[in-house]
Amino acid sequence: MDTIRVMLADDHALFRRGLASLLAHREDIEIVGEASSGAEAIERARELMPDVILMDVRMPGMGGLEATRRLKEEMPYLKIVILTVSEDEEDLFAALKGGAQGYLLKNIDPEDLIACIHQVERGEAPLAPSMATKILREFSGTAPRPGPALTQRERQVLELVARGDANKEIARALGI
Repeated sequence: MDTIRVMLADDHALFRRGLASLLAHREDIEIVGEASSGAEAIERARELMPDVILMDVRMPGMGGLEATRRLKEEMPYLKIVILTVSEDEEDLFAALKGGAQGYLLKNIDPEDLIACIHQVERGEAPLAPSMATKILREFSGTAPRPGPALTQRERQVLELVARGDANKEIARALGI
Protein backbone atom coordinates (compact mmCIF):
# COMPACT_ATOMS: atom_id res chain seq x y z
CA MET A 1 0.00 0.00 0.00
CA ASP A 2 1.31 3.45 -0.93
CA THR A 3 1.64 6.14 1.68
CA ILE A 4 -1.06 8.82 1.48
CA ARG A 5 0.49 12.30 1.44
CA VAL A 6 -1.71 14.60 3.56
CA MET A 7 -1.61 18.37 4.02
CA LEU A 8 -3.42 20.11 6.88
CA ALA A 9 -5.05 23.54 6.42
CA ASP A 10 -6.42 25.08 9.62
CA ASP A 11 -5.80 28.41 11.30
CA HIS A 12 -5.59 26.91 14.79
CA ALA A 13 -1.98 25.83 15.33
CA LEU A 14 -2.83 23.64 18.32
CA PHE A 15 -5.42 21.69 16.32
CA ARG A 16 -3.08 21.32 13.31
CA ARG A 17 -0.18 20.12 15.43
CA GLY A 18 -2.38 17.74 17.39
CA LEU A 19 -3.77 16.27 14.18
CA ALA A 20 -0.28 16.05 12.68
CA SER A 21 0.94 14.28 15.80
CA LEU A 22 -1.96 11.82 15.67
CA LEU A 23 -1.34 10.98 12.01
CA ALA A 24 2.48 11.01 12.20
CA HIS A 25 2.53 7.63 13.92
CA ARG A 26 0.85 5.96 10.95
CA GLU A 27 2.95 4.14 8.36
CA ASP A 28 0.25 4.60 5.72
CA ILE A 29 -0.08 8.41 6.10
CA GLU A 30 2.58 11.09 5.75
CA ILE A 31 1.96 14.69 6.78
CA VAL A 32 3.72 16.67 4.05
CA GLY A 33 2.82 20.16 5.18
CA GLU A 34 0.55 22.58 6.96
CA ALA A 35 -1.16 25.87 6.14
CA SER A 36 -2.89 28.43 8.33
CA SER A 37 -4.99 30.16 5.66
CA GLY A 38 -6.68 29.42 2.36
CA ALA A 39 -4.10 31.42 0.41
CA GLU A 40 -1.26 29.55 2.12
CA ALA A 41 -3.03 26.24 1.43
CA ILE A 42 -3.03 27.01 -2.29
CA GLU A 43 0.62 28.01 -2.26
CA ARG A 44 1.70 24.96 -0.23
CA ALA A 45 -0.41 22.54 -2.32
CA ARG A 46 1.33 23.74 -5.49
CA GLU A 47 4.69 23.19 -3.83
CA LEU A 48 4.03 19.92 -1.97
CA MET A 49 1.55 18.14 -4.28
CA PRO A 50 -0.32 16.27 -1.49
CA ASP A 51 -2.75 13.45 -2.24
CA VAL A 52 -5.31 14.74 0.27
CA ILE A 53 -5.88 18.08 1.97
CA LEU A 54 -7.85 18.30 5.22
CA MET A 55 -9.26 21.85 4.98
CA ASP A 56 -11.02 23.98 7.58
CA VAL A 57 -13.87 26.24 6.42
CA ARG A 58 -13.14 29.39 8.41
CA MET A 59 -9.62 30.81 8.21
CA PRO A 60 -8.34 34.40 8.13
CA GLY A 61 -8.15 36.06 4.74
CA MET A 62 -9.20 33.48 2.19
CA GLY A 63 -11.27 30.74 3.82
CA GLY A 64 -11.28 27.05 3.05
CA LEU A 65 -14.31 27.12 0.76
CA GLU A 66 -12.72 29.61 -1.65
CA ALA A 67 -9.36 27.83 -1.42
CA THR A 68 -11.06 24.52 -2.23
CA ARG A 69 -12.78 26.01 -5.27
CA ARG A 70 -9.54 27.54 -6.57
CA LEU A 71 -7.48 24.43 -5.92
CA LYS A 72 -9.98 22.19 -7.72
CA GLU A 73 -9.98 24.54 -10.73
CA GLU A 74 -6.19 24.41 -10.88
CA MET A 75 -5.63 20.81 -9.75
CA PRO A 76 -8.85 18.84 -10.35
CA TYR A 77 -7.17 15.57 -9.32
CA LEU A 78 -6.49 16.89 -5.80
CA LYS A 79 -8.67 15.36 -3.09
CA ILE A 80 -9.95 17.82 -0.50
CA VAL A 81 -11.92 16.92 2.60
CA ILE A 82 -13.45 19.69 4.67
CA LEU A 83 -12.72 19.12 8.37
CA THR A 84 -14.60 21.73 10.38
CA VAL A 85 -16.88 22.55 13.28
CA SER A 86 -19.40 24.13 10.90
CA GLU A 87 -22.65 22.22 10.58
CA ASP A 88 -24.08 25.03 8.46
CA GLU A 89 -25.92 23.77 5.37
CA GLU A 90 -24.63 26.67 3.28
CA ASP A 91 -21.03 25.71 4.09
CA LEU A 92 -21.77 22.06 3.30
CA PHE A 93 -23.31 22.79 -0.10
CA ALA A 94 -20.68 25.41 -0.98
CA ALA A 95 -17.92 22.91 -0.16
CA LEU A 96 -19.44 20.16 -2.29
CA LYS A 97 -20.17 22.55 -5.17
CA GLY A 98 -16.59 23.81 -4.89
CA GLY A 99 -15.24 20.31 -5.41
CA ALA A 100 -14.64 18.92 -1.91
CA GLN A 101 -14.76 15.12 -1.83
CA GLY A 102 -15.93 14.97 1.76
CA TYR A 103 -17.27 16.97 4.69
CA LEU A 104 -16.35 15.89 8.20
CA LEU A 105 -16.86 17.46 11.60
CA LYS A 106 -13.98 17.97 14.00
CA ASN A 107 -15.70 15.90 16.66
CA ILE A 108 -14.96 12.79 14.56
CA ASP A 109 -13.29 9.84 16.28
CA PRO A 110 -9.58 9.67 15.34
CA GLU A 111 -9.89 6.13 13.92
CA ASP A 112 -12.87 7.22 11.82
CA LEU A 113 -10.84 10.14 10.46
CA ILE A 114 -8.08 7.77 9.41
CA ALA A 115 -10.64 5.53 7.72
CA CYS A 116 -12.08 8.58 5.92
CA ILE A 117 -8.64 9.58 4.62
CA HIS A 118 -8.37 6.10 3.10
CA GLN A 119 -11.91 6.35 1.72
CA VAL A 120 -11.23 9.61 -0.08
CA GLU A 121 -7.97 8.26 -1.46
CA ARG A 122 -9.98 5.33 -2.94
CA GLY A 123 -12.36 7.81 -4.58
CA GLU A 124 -15.13 7.59 -2.01
CA ALA A 125 -16.86 10.63 -0.51
CA PRO A 126 -16.86 10.57 3.30
CA LEU A 127 -19.56 12.64 4.96
CA ALA A 128 -20.39 13.18 8.59
CA PRO A 129 -23.73 11.37 9.12
CA SER A 130 -25.43 14.58 10.28
CA MET A 131 -24.30 16.32 7.10
CA ALA A 132 -25.50 13.45 4.90
CA THR A 133 -28.88 13.82 6.60
CA LYS A 134 -28.94 17.50 5.61
CA ILE A 135 -28.27 16.52 1.99
CA LEU A 136 -31.06 13.96 2.13
CA ARG A 137 -33.47 16.53 3.57
CA GLU A 138 -32.54 19.01 0.87
CA PHE A 139 -33.24 16.55 -1.94
CA SER A 140 -36.29 14.86 -0.47
CA GLY A 141 -38.17 18.03 0.51
CA THR A 142 -41.67 18.53 -0.78
CA ALA A 143 -41.12 22.08 -2.01
CA PRO A 144 -40.67 22.30 -5.78
CA ARG A 145 -37.06 22.79 -6.74
CA PRO A 146 -35.46 23.69 -10.02
CA GLY A 147 -33.65 20.84 -11.73
CA PRO A 148 -34.32 17.12 -11.83
CA ALA A 149 -35.72 15.25 -8.83
CA LEU A 150 -33.86 12.31 -7.33
CA THR A 151 -34.69 8.88 -8.66
CA GLN A 152 -35.85 6.19 -6.25
CA ARG A 153 -32.42 4.54 -6.47
CA GLU A 154 -30.60 7.82 -5.75
CA ARG A 155 -32.85 8.37 -2.75
CA GLN A 156 -32.05 4.84 -1.47
CA VAL A 157 -28.30 5.51 -1.80
CA LEU A 158 -28.61 8.86 -0.04
CA GLU A 159 -30.60 7.33 2.83
CA LEU A 160 -27.86 4.72 3.35
CA VAL A 161 -25.18 7.43 3.25
CA ALA A 162 -27.17 9.45 5.79
CA ARG A 163 -27.29 6.36 8.00
CA GLY A 164 -23.48 6.33 7.91
CA ASP A 165 -22.97 3.23 5.74
CA ALA A 166 -19.68 2.88 3.84
CA ASN A 167 -19.67 2.48 0.06
CA LYS A 168 -19.18 -1.31 0.25
CA GLU A 169 -22.11 -1.64 2.70
CA ILE A 170 -24.31 0.45 0.41
CA ALA A 171 -23.36 -1.65 -2.61
CA ARG A 172 -24.11 -4.85 -0.70
CA ALA A 173 -27.45 -3.53 0.58
CA LEU A 174 -28.52 -2.51 -2.91
CA GLY A 175 -27.14 -5.58 -4.67
CA ILE A 176 -24.67 -3.63 -6.74
